[in-house]
Amino acid sequence: MPDLIVVPARFGSQRLPGKPLIAIAGQTLLSRVVAVAREGARRAGQVDVVVATDDARILDHARALGCDAVLTDGAITSGSGRAWAAARDRAPAIVVNLQGDAPFVDPAMVAALIGALRDSASAVATPVVRLDWAALDAMRAHKTTSPFSGTTCVRDATGRALWFSKAVLPAIRDEARLRETEALSPVFRHIGLYAYRFEALRAFEATPPTPYEQFEGLEQLRFLESGVEIRTVEVAPPRHAMSGIDTPADVVMAERLIAQFGEPERTWR
Repeated sequence: MPDLIVVPARFGSQRLPGKPLIAIAGQTLLSRVVAVAREGARRAGQVDVVVATDDARILDHARALGCDAVLTDGAITSGSGRAWAAARDRAPAIVVNLQGDAPFVDPAMVAALIGALRDSASAVATPVVRLDWAALDAMRAHKTTSPFSGTTCVRDATGRALWFSKAVLPAIRDEARLRETEALSPVFRHIGLYAYRFEALRAFEATPPTPYEQFEGLEQLRFLESGVEIRTVEVAPPRHAMSGIDTPADVVMAERLIAQFGEPERTWR
């Protein structure tokens, strides 16, 4: 059975209804994410791609792109839930949840997460970026007005995640001295992309939200609070530095990034 990349694509976004069908520099958001999924699947090998949606219009568009697609329950509110709904009857060994509003994910990152699970006994894998000092300063500044934007990760020397937080972790004692001697800060920014073992995703969906998950608003803490290991994979900072498309302003920003840096596919070669 091939592994599976699921692209959850929900029509009913409150801030940007129908966003998978919105055009970004001449291509729909969904077509851009499907291209990422297909290239990640090609690099990893033995991986299928499916779009999981709540709307027939998105289903039809995915199939017009030549991509497998399934309708899932409109009551599902999370990407992990939609990924589980699409994967449970197929029972692949590994399931990747590639959010349908993330057009700038590097396919190499997707393939790296699949490889990390194939080569280890970890239950979950997710990418992190080590911030340089300028990027750390920018994150701190942004959090003064949007404290719950951006997630940091604390990890051990082997890459095992110790914690995730909307706070900037770790606190850094004697930071001025460290800035003089180190090019990179000790802070890792989490990128919200996940590869799960099938049984880990099943158990996650069967477990109610945990206390710290609810405090922080971070689903991945449910794994850590349940004693499940998450393997982090360090990746290079993305050239098109944007987490996702949630508002009309994000569409404008995405088109600005494409105009500045070119189509993302150019960096895949």
